[in-house]
Amino acid sequence: CGGHAGDDETMNQVVELAKKNRVKIGAHPSFPDPENFGRIPMEMPCAALYHTVKSQITRLMKVLRSNDAQLHHVKPHGALYNQAASDKRTAIVVLEAVKSIPFPLQLYVPFGSVIADLAIEEGVHIKYEVFADRNYNDDLSLVSRKLSNALITDKSAMSEHVIRMVSRGRVKTITGKEVPIKAETICVHGDNPKAVSLVKYLHKQLRKNQVEIQ
Repeated sequence: CGGHAGDDETMNQVVELAKKNRVKIGAHPSFPDPENFGRIPMEMPCAALYHTVKSQITRLMKVLRSNDAQLHHVKPHGALYNQAASDKRTAIVVLEAVKSIPFPLQLYVPFGSVIADLAIEEGVHIKYEVFADRNYNDDLSLVSRKLSNALITDKSAMSEHVIRMVSRGRVKTITGKEVPIKAETICVHGDNPKAVSLVKYLHKQLRKNQVEIQ
């Protein structure tokens, strides 16, 4: 939505593709930091953070209107997503920006997070998100990308990881523990050069395991 990457032209292209393939469209607001792709935490005053999150959402909404398309959900990106998961101040600002949109939206959040609990209290409709291509710590935070074991790259390991979370409600962390988790939507990062083939493979494996995909 222009915060970490993208502009009106790329958003138009994505919206057209989403409509063509009947894919629900979500806003992906971030810290205003394209230099670091929104993956570095930033300290911002609440008012400034609220403005940047809301302006990114409304920028996409303008593109959607011109394409006769509908906004379905909001998912914060990168460092903003992780910070809102653990920091109440950040979570409140993100929630206020989402609530300012004059129609109900789904908010994608990690299970057991600060923002998830606050959203439930505020009556914001949430979906619990899990990550197909990322390893988890025992506290359900994602392993830092600075570490060599942050990513899951093998498709079989990724499939096992996802099916465990979706079908059994458990995630195996980097310490080997199995921790309860809830999965309602699955993320595969698009900057992975194998993302398309991985999504196709996961789709096939999930259907094979009788998982309903919407």
